[in-house]
Amino acid sequence: MDAILKTIEDIKHKIPNICIKQDEPLKNHTTFKIGGPVRVMFFPETISSLTSIYDILNKNNTAIFILGNGSNVLASDDPHEIAVINTSKLFGISLSDITDPEHPERKEIDVMAGVLLSQLAVFAYENELTGLEFAHGIPGTLGGAVVMNAGAYGSEMSDVVSGTTAYNKTKGIYALTAAENEFSYRQSKFTSTGDIVLSSVIRLKQGDKESIKNKMDELCLRRKNSQPLDKPSAGSTFKRPKEGYAAELIEKSGLKGYTAGGAQVSKMHAGFIVNTGNATFSDVLAVIDHTQNTVYKQFGIMLEPEVKILQ
Repeated sequence: MDAILKTIEDIKHKIPNICIKQDEPLKNHTTFKIGGPVRVMFFPETISSLTSIYDILNKNNTAIFILGNGSNVLASDDPHEIAVINTSKLFGISLSDITDPEHPERKEIDVMAGVLLSQLAVFAYENELTGLEFAHGIPGTLGGAVVMNAGAYGSEMSDVVSGTTAYNKTKGIYALTAAENEFSYRQSKFTSTGDIVLSSVIRLKQGDKESIKNKMDELCLRRKNSQPLDKPSAGSTFKRPKEGYAAELIEKSGLKGYTAGGAQVSKMHAGFIVNTGNATFSDVLAVIDHTQNTVYKQFGIMLEPEVKILQ
């Protein structure tokens, strides 16, 4: 019995009802619809089961990858000798009982890592809370959004996260204040540490329900009219450079529509690389490399991928 099979048996023994899928294709769990099979994928439904799985995997020296909705992941088509912990079933969302007497208009939502941002935005709307309208069209989970400080239309997670609970293999479960998340552009403390986001507290303000709905509808229409939502992608492929905007630089380089195999620089939005139907990992990498090299030759700016690449 190899190490991963032994690990699976250990986890089944400790968590008998855990959902486990072996040789599971990553393409079924990424918005790019690309990615080869992983040896095993676990779907914990509670924080205690997630931490138990993580501890057993670490004890057995098994390579681990934490996956939410896979909306910012480009995975190789080759088999992956790793164990994936999929947080999609780690779902929980509720209004906090804590109130601030000095700011009664402020309300907090306790959110677990597997909640989709679209679900969280709708929950906020239903409870007449404003500040999260920007997140309605972002396809990621709360956990992934905190890790990369996801944002859109001038707002980002750092604007609304007031605290986070995370897990580290050495110190266990720990809590962070907003400042301790160390948010910056498309980064957080978790980007480099590899610690797991378990949940966050989202602080919003009381608002007018109709105004919140109108703002969500407005941003939804802007996305529909400007982004290639009809094709698989990982959203914005590149981070915003210090000089200008990635999409503008790519378009000025004449790369809109540039294609390699089934991967293409979107004709609608140059900041997106899309899967036109049968793109491979190598196809997307070829478009990324060509885009980087072309923009660098024309403008002297090397674009940095925003998408997480899993070889």
